[in-house]
Amino acid sequence: MLSYRHAFHAGNYADVLKHTVLVQILRYMLQKDKPICYFDTHAGAGFYDLTTEEANKTAEYHRGIELLWQERSLPQALDDYRECVKAACGEHLTAYPGSPWFAQHLLRPQDRLVLCELHPADRAQLEQTFGASKNVQCYAEDGWQKSLALVPPPERRGLVLIDPSYELKEEYGKVVEHVKQLHRKFATGVYAIWYPIADPERTAFLLRRMRSSGIKRIVQLELGVTRDHREPGMTGTGMIVINPPWNLAEVMQPALEFFARRLGPYAYSDIVELAGE
Repeated sequence: MLSYRHAFHAGNYADVLKHTVLVQILRYMLQKDKPICYFDTHAGAGFYDLTTEEANKTAEYHRGIELLWQERSLPQALDDYRECVKAACGEHLTAYPGSPWFAQHLLRPQDRLVLCELHPADRAQLEQTFGASKNVQCYAEDGWQKSLALVPPPERRGLVLIDPSYELKEEYGKVVEHVKQLHRKFATGVYAIWYPIADPERTAFLLRRMRSSGIKRIVQLELGVTRDHREPGMTGTGMIVINPPWNLAEVMQPALEFFARRLGPYAYSDIVELAGE
């Protein structure tokens, strides 16, 4: 359960999708003055040095954030995302921020962040990076259980990011059951669920279960390097968003199409409504 380390994958194309969506959700939610609570069930280390041996063992950021780094003109959603990364590491791509960093960068003093991470090394780095912030709470606890215990938040407005490693096949079903429990307690919350496409049958199972969950207002955003899932490893990635901003699909479509062209001739992007009103 604790073998996964995001340092080996930081800044890859899955991160580009996940964090571009995250930025757009938060920017939309911040249009109102009322405070927000941000939950991160699998927070990781929160910040990653791209010069380390771990990051360069696979160097996945070359096929991710690096493809956008020198572009003169980007669709608005990708430009918003890149500006956040540059705020984290400056003009030179030597580091990459994790989801907690994006959230803290965009949120206000009246907003609150709840970060959960079980891996001891990542948890220590998370605490070092965010522990001194008054509006951040870091927990060395199971993010599944902690998020369920803390919703609905007193702020009554919240975003829950669910980003497990999916190392265990049971997590595909666990994600759906967990979201159903959260939604029963906090139906107005926004939920953003990341998933990989490495086993088409498991991905199809996840999407099928999400469609039949009874939850309304669900959109799926997907990005892949190929539709030929016979290729080894991860061939794509996606985000499922419950209670999305009304304009999320509109702002994300040109961003996904642009990035897919940069990923290669067989890359694709899809935006699908899994459940309506």
